[in-house]
Amino acid sequence: MPITEVRTHRFSAALHTPFITARRATTTVDSLLVEIVDDAGHRGFGEAPAIPRVTGETIAGAEAIVQGVFAPLLTGRDPDDLVVLIQETHRAVVGNPGAKAAVDVALHDLAARRLGIPLARLLGGRPGPVRTDVTLSVGSARELALAAARRVSDGFDVLKVKVGTDPAGDVARVRAVRNEVGSEIGIRLDANQGWTPREAVRVIRAIEDAGLGVELVEQPVPAHDVAGLAWVSDRVDTPILADEAVLGARDLVAVIQRRAADLVNIKLAKCGGLQAARALLELAAAHDIGVLIGSMMEGPVGIAAAASLAAAYPSPLVHDLDAAWWLAPPGPVVGGVRYDGGTLLLPQTAGLGITGLSNAED
Repeated sequence: MPITEVRTHRFSAALHTPFITARRATTTVDSLLVEIVDDAGHRGFGEAPAIPRVTGETIAGAEAIVQGVFAPLLTGRDPDDLVVLIQETHRAVVGNPGAKAAVDVALHDLAARRLGIPLARLLGGRPGPVRTDVTLSVGSARELALAAARRVSDGFDVLKVKVGTDPAGDVARVRAVRNEVGSEIGIRLDANQGWTPREAVRVIRAIEDAGLGVELVEQPVPAHDVAGLAWVSDRVDTPILADEAVLGARDLVAVIQRRAADLVNIKLAKCGGLQAARALLELAAAHDIGVLIGSMMEGPVGIAAAASLAAAYPSPLVHDLDAAWWLAPPGPVVGGVRYDGGTLLLPQTAGLGITGLSNAED
């Protein structure tokens, strides 16, 4: 049953609430779905989110790579040669991790569908529930406090507060959130590269001195500044999570060598898919680096794949997979993962459990 077709579908889905970080603001999720079909009619789906400021990719660029490079490479091939096919796609083009991730996930989804098992089982786990945090977009202290109360009422018990746009006011923002939600709700911060190393140390120490109970701080300094990341990690007690600083294995090795961070956020669209992500998970574990599995601003296909990976690699940390929760209905696909408050529920059906497309355009 060889692969007969590689299709691409663009979609733009509105968010129910604007999403604002230190780097950008958006009211939509714009992404590319990849669909791989075998000659028995089995279909596997993957997703390439467009985040130019992180990976340098656009939807048009990802689609051109998929159709111009990966489709000719895959058509006519045996999808059971999963590892080989993914290795060949990675060798076929430099960079383009989102496009690679979309094809990687679609091939994994197709393989799981052909076997009649959920993707989490193909990855060695079981499709159980996966907990996620939820992001509070950048805003004033009062706006963040109100948003925190709403998210707790929505069923989330771990909040990721976006900071980094105003170091002088960030402590007040975190204090407002803590005062609003009490001591039982988890709080983590994401500066999205918004601080200098000195600002990061100053703000984090102030938060520690205030006893605000922050679980971790994500990417406090610019991604390229691994030395600065290490400088911050050495001077604060709060665990530091590397995100934009780690796209692939080479970046993670640099973080490990410098002991620049305590934790790493692994995202499929940063590293190039499930196969690459599993290698990063093993590398981090071998060097006592904590991991959580995160997402770009993407739709339910990418989130379902990341949640399946999280189910196969249990972690004591709550993951960062709320992206598809922000989408206003209807979504781009039918079926798949769904949210129950701060828990993602994976389908028990084959693959990612997606039965069709709804809003996506050919």
